[in-house]
Amino acid sequence: MALAVIFDCEGARASDAEKSFFREIDPFGFIVFARHCDSADELRAHCDELRECVGRDAPILVDQEGGRVARMKPPSFPAHPAPALFGELWKLDREKAAEAAHLNGYLLGRMASDCGVNINCAPMLDVPQPDADPAVIGDRAIAKHKDIIVDLARAMRDGLIAGGVGPVIKHLPGHGRALCDSHYECPRVGAAHSDLADIDFAPFRALNDTLMGMTGHVVYDALDADHPATTSRSVVGDIIRGEIGYDGLLFSDDLKMQALEGTMDQRVRQSLDAGCDIALCCNFDMAQKQEGVKGAGALSGKSLARAERALSAIVPADKRDTKDDYAKLAALLKPVTV
Repeated sequence: MALAVIFDCEGARASDAEKSFFREIDPFGFIVFARHCDSADELRAHCDELRECVGRDAPILVDQEGGRVARMKPPSFPAHPAPALFGELWKLDREKAAEAAHLNGYLLGRMASDCGVNINCAPMLDVPQPDADPAVIGDRAIAKHKDIIVDLARAMRDGLIAGGVGPVIKHLPGHGRALCDSHYECPRVGAAHSDLADIDFAPFRALNDTLMGMTGHVVYDALDADHPATTSRSVVGDIIRGEIGYDGLLFSDDLKMQALEGTMDQRVRQSLDAGCDIALCCNFDMAQKQEGVKGAGALSGKSLARAERALSAIVPADKRDTKDDYAKLAALLKPVTV
């Protein structure tokens, strides 16, 4: 039975040591980064190699939001607009914005699924607040208003599915108030529970039928002043699973981020004990991989059922030549493109 972790490879392709390690521990899946995406052929071969290691059609993730968060980059892959551009179009024409968001999701899905990647960690549902660090969210946010985010994130989510990948909503229960970057330090949010529920949780409640989601490494004083959401039983159990009503497969955010404390095995154990289904272990070296698995167990029970449900919903893409689709997307976005 697969271990409740996701790993990547340190180099462009799996080393012999990594292949042996993956065969032995059988991680639930893998994630790819820019170093694995030099070309479509290289990425496809990498995905095939990883699946061969574990002897099954293991899920492979990518962070491909568009804009500045893109692992698959030009010139090998088409550039996609930042999510905020769709929110700007919504202000001019709601129907065209939804059409563009769906088409963008489809094209992102096709780009990934054509290379063997079948899960994209998008769309992001965070609602940015005026005093938040713009480097953390900024133009990664679809819009500044929850209703626009819901409208366009739903369209993008459905487009990703049509493109052959499973979407992942993030960062539960909301990262839009962070005053610092969780890659480097732990954000602390002092907003009242009622404000969080009204604004931050709202997009996640509206899209709580999405089959995969991801937590954020943020401390919410009103919810659990001692633990970031990823490692908080009360935030995962009472808020994400309870108040938001999210029962999909829940990934932790990257556990190597400096917002978290402790050894790698402690971080894995704490995130899974808190209620995350899968521990996302990005950019671990081999020693950290070996340490991290000590904190993980086999995927089982409700977590296994969620995983099976999510993976079974990933269907082959609606295949067509995408040249005209890219031209149509550019035309839809022309009113907001500089």
